[in-house]
Amino acid sequence: MPCMPPHSPNPNAHAETGHLAIAGLLAQIPLFSGLTEEDLLRMARGSRRESYDRGNILFHKGDPCHGFHLIQKGQVKLAFVSADGNQKVVDILREGNTFGEAVMFMKKPYVLMAQALTDCQLIHVSKDAIFQEIERDKDFCLNLIAGLSHRLHHLIKELELHSLCSGKERIIGYLLGEIEQAGDANPHGAVVVQLQTHKGTIASRLSLTQEHFSRVLHELVHDGMIQVEGRRILIPDVDRLRNSVVSP
Repeated sequence: MPCMPPHSPNPNAHAETGHLAIAGLLAQIPLFSGLTEEDLLRMARGSRRESYDRGNILFHKGDPCHGFHLIQKGQVKLAFVSADGNQKVVDILREGNTFGEAVMFMKKPYVLMAQALTDCQLIHVSKDAIFQEIERDKDFCLNLIAGLSHRLHHLIKELELHSLCSGKERIIGYLLGEIEQAGDANPHGAVVVQLQTHKGTIASRLSLTQEHFSRVLHELVHDGMIQVEGRRILIPDVDRLRNSVVSP
């Protein structure tokens, strides 16, 4: 009996399995709500996985933009960098967040830099895949407009916070926001917040110096509002902390 050749895996089948996995991740993005499985699979074929170690630069200001990113795992910092190397953190993004959409539509290079704050796994969706879907489906275009409008509204609220609120109010707002990110939208009693990155990075995100940030934390500790152990912050009474500031 002649020997049968060893079975060799089908590379196309392996690639399609990878596309199906990416399509499942894309389905979780509000930007892609309403797309069918076939639509998502088509988008996935225009996407790729990317991995970055902590501290790696994803892109610099001036680099060309070929699409946008979805964070599958990890945290990414977006920041402006001055000529002398100083940074102003614009945003700290985490799992499920996307970034780069607006620049992609402007057809201009990136205006800031992105850096991995932790080991990261990302999905990069190519702008060609996006533009093809826009031409094919007007409802998809409306979803994109709604998503970008939501992002603009968020930035306006951030501007209001940084313009009208004190440093103490910004920090308390940040801590309450971290609680909501953890999944508890209306907590009561004692809660623990685990800061996900260095205090200096958070201070820059809130348009504060690190010294100002530390001083406010000390004031909150003195007032019994919080207890600080490294990056672990215990809030004994969330309602008391929430009621200690008045929104503008």
